[in-house]
Amino acid sequence: MNTRVRFAPSPTGYLHVGGARTALFNWLYARHEGGKFLLRIEDTDKARSTDEHTQVILDGLTWLGLDWDEELVFQGARVKRPPGNRRPPPRRGQGVRRGGRDPVPGSDR
Repeated sequence: MNTRVRFAPSPTGYLHVGGARTALFNWLYARHEGGKFLLRIEDTDKARSTDEHTQVILDGLTWLGLDWDEELVFQGARVKRPPGNRRPPPRRGQGVRRGGRDPVPGSDR
């Protein structure tokens, strides 16, 4: 079995110690098992994702000595969302049933 691990940070802020730890452990595990370490940038939140934060994350991983084994993937480029195909989030005071987007009447969640 081929080991493939991934680190998928969101470029909505700087690389923090928890993200660096996760990347380091995944990278070490991939190297130990002779597998691959993949990097995917979760830039699907276009309103908050910035190129500056992406570059800071890449610089931080490079500074830590972590390299990835396949092409860098930007998740936002892979997402296809037809216009108008999204439901609005539930209003305050309405929860969402597990497995679906149907509101639970009277729920505060």
